[in-house]
Amino acid sequence: MKLPILIHPDPRLKKVSTPVDDLSDTLRTLANDMFETMYDAPGIGLAAPQVGVLQRLIVLDCVKGEDEAPRPIAMFNPEVIAASDEKNIYDEGCLSIPEQYAEVERPAEVTVRWMDIEGAEQEETFDGLWATCVQHEIDHLEGKLFIDYLKPLKRQLITRKMVKLKRELARG
Repeated sequence: MKLPILIHPDPRLKKVSTPVDDLSDTLRTLANDMFETMYDAPGIGLAAPQVGVLQRLIVLDCVKGEDEAPRPIAMFNPEVIAASDEKNIYDEGCLSIPEQYAEVERPAEVTVRWMDIEGAEQEETFDGLWATCVQHEIDHLEGKLFIDYLKPLKRQLITRKMVKLKRELARG
């Protein structure tokens, strides 16, 4: 089932999410619904707070090529356990901040540990777009948005655009 995506500014997007203690069928269903929502948007990552659920769950699939098989990954309680000193800059966007993009610098490579949808612990090192995406989504779990990395003036400009967009959407 497709879920509504919260649009910034929304206080739920600024809250720290709670850890997942027990992997329930409800949470598995949420992960599947988040994949459907993300693919439909279309996006490459989505965090539970973006759909109004303040739990530590993210989904991502950074496979871009149409001839490549999708690689959906659901991560419960993801944490970066190592990050490279080398940095990358990507033009980031966010489903909660539609049609706004800005360059953000992050570690080029990160090792992440998480629990998968079956409850097994996983660990993997990501680089390139995958590294950027997983860090972006984990930030959501900490109540942090990509615009928080920007200079105040640019952040305020984007926030004003989002307030205007929300007003327009409310009017229908």
